[in-house]
Amino acid sequence: MNFDWVVSNANQIWSLTLTHIWLTLLPTAIGLLIAVPLGYVAHHWRRAYLPIVGGTSLFFTLPSLALFILLPQFLGTRILDPINVVVALVIYSVALLTRVVADGLSAVPTESVQAAEGMGFKRSETFFKVQLPIAVPAILSGLRVVVVTNISITTMAAIIGVEQLGTLFTLGFTRNLLVPIVTGLVICLLLALLLDRLLVLLGRILTPWARKGAL
Repeated sequence: MNFDWVVSNANQIWSLTLTHIWLTLLPTAIGLLIAVPLGYVAHHWRRAYLPIVGGTSLFFTLPSLALFILLPQFLGTRILDPINVVVALVIYSVALLTRVVADGLSAVPTESVQAAEGMGFKRSETFFKVQLPIAVPAILSGLRVVVVTNISITTMAAIIGVEQLGTLFTLGFTRNLLVPIVTGLVICLLLALLLDRLLVLLGRILTPWARKGAL
């Protein structure tokens, strides 16, 4: 393998890496913001659990390539618009995180909720000050899976021409070069490891009471 290709294309690789990062993190963050209220409703009103969690989980069965191609028809965007990728990954993030949030809130000890209510906490205070902080480790565990999954799914967008690290795979395939493919794989793996470690660190910061090494 000729690794001189990596040096001579370092600027392009760096640009593709930055694009890949925001295409992964932005939909993950939006998906979490949507999944938290959905998960709360599914947890609080048990009759809503199956329709919400079951319904959103079905979204994950949608083939990513088909979604990338179909979304412009509904959004009125161009096929190469990165917004299509962001919306598709938001759908997948919601599909994975809604169940995680609902089950994480359900795992909060009833005694903790009752104690908060006994202290005069309003429902919103109980959620933000008691239930959500206790559920953080469970939610972060799901978030780690979503981030790694989105890093992988994002590469599929290269097939329709949206540039990010997956572009290195199509470039290597069309030019019969192994180095771009290996480079893309290595960077995707390193990104997954880096973002996973950052989420573990975030979990330790948000849950200082948790036992060291629990995540």
